[in-house]
Amino acid sequence: MNGKLEQFKHGIKDKKVAVLGIGISNIPLIKYLVNLGVDVTAFDKNTSENLKDAYAELQGLPVKYSLGNEYLSRLEGFDLIFRTPGMRPDVPELAEAIAKGAELTSEMEVFLNLCPAQVFAVTGSDGKTTTTTLIYKILSAEGYNCWLGGNIGTPLLSKIDEVRESDKVILELSSFQLMTIKESPSVAVITNLSPNHLDVHKSLQEYIDAKKNIFLYQQAGDKLVLNYDNDITKSFSDEAIGECVYFSRAAGLEKGVIFRDNKIIFKDQGREVEIVDADDIVIPGVHNIENYMAATAAAIDYVKPETIAKVAAGFAGVEHRIELVREINGVKFYNSSIDSSPSRTIAALSTFKNRVILIAGGKDKGIPYDPIGQIIAEKVKVLLLIGATAPRIEEAYNNYVHQTDIESEVKIIHCGTYEEIVSRAYSEAVPGDCVILSPASTSFDMFKNFEQRGNVFKELVSRLK
Repeated sequence: MNGKLEQFKHGIKDKKVAVLGIGISNIPLIKYLVNLGVDVTAFDKNTSENLKDAYAELQGLPVKYSLGNEYLSRLEGFDLIFRTPGMRPDVPELAEAIAKGAELTSEMEVFLNLCPAQVFAVTGSDGKTTTTTLIYKILSAEGYNCWLGGNIGTPLLSKIDEVRESDKVILELSSFQLMTIKESPSVAVITNLSPNHLDVHKSLQEYIDAKKNIFLYQQAGDKLVLNYDNDITKSFSDEAIGECVYFSRAAGLEKGVIFRDNKIIFKDQGREVEIVDADDIVIPGVHNIENYMAATAAAIDYVKPETIAKVAAGFAGVEHRIELVREINGVKFYNSSIDSSPSRTIAALSTFKNRVILIAGGKDKGIPYDPIGQIIAEKVKVLLLIGATAPRIEEAYNNYVHQTDIESEVKIIHCGTYEEIVSRAYSEAVPGDCVILSPASTSFDMFKNFEQRGNVFKELVSRLK
């Protein structure tokens, strides 16, 4: 019996609850709360016309709604407010409600507080989804009953009654989810950190501080996995409460996960355990070697080394991450729509031996694009650009060429639609070429999310003849 859960269920029935955002994660939350007998009002900036799918899912349930541009003006008289991850916790309407006595929380915060099972959680600027998935697959392959959630998988609060103490829960957590969290997982992983989401966070420091919440509330005996090769994450060891374990491709650590002689190796107390040869890892790229190193550091206490090697040999990758969509007339098309920052695109392009045809551009989230100039000069033959960041990406390339005075002739083409950009990429390609969608930008100018962007790309590629 989960005493904390029963106490939560009993206490929330008498509260007036607001759920901000009627999205993928909050629809199951609304259903769960209503089934508990809670008085729920759902808030969303969209109108009812734009929320047809949500209405269909919630049809017949006694849910009240506050919709449209002024939806937050009606945020009064609530005892408990569930914030959607993409909403800052300091918007004036929320601050006013909190000042009047409302409690602010989120689906993930409540789940972490109530979860009876051990929780592994991953955050970082790049690699979090793959690393989270790897930990899930490794622990599952060892025989544990596992739950995958957070930014991926199922919204888990609606499944809390099914989670047992012997299970393992693996979460991917974004900076938005972590901003207000005050409970850390027992195993926390930070893959790396670089400037990101500065269109939402007020500063790089605020972004870093949000990420640190994944371990700041740990207890003695918990574990923090950090990237030794990243200056920001490396510095977090000074604040670690539990055991700190590094992974590094560059350094020969005394303890942790290292990369030597093309092998991932775990070192501890003078012993070395070979985990997997990089040539046996199915998903390509140096960044995926690092993802396996991070996952190894997190899971090694709970699994046999051969389990990790078995997963490495069979796991073909996560959708929208250098995903081979199709080969047509000798041209391979890859979907890496998840690449919403320059650092992700740099990592993706680094996996290809020959120059590629790159499709990039999207919404600007206020981060530097200068670092992408070099990889374009070195790895791209044709650059097809779209969206608000198109001129910034082109400028980064031009600045690098001018500053280094290198000889580089990348053909640059600007397009207005995805139909045009896919068609043009195909017409520019010759047998043996690779076309990759790696936008280095968010998708919110033209799409709901990166998944929709990737699916549109895949559909357009499927129509090519």
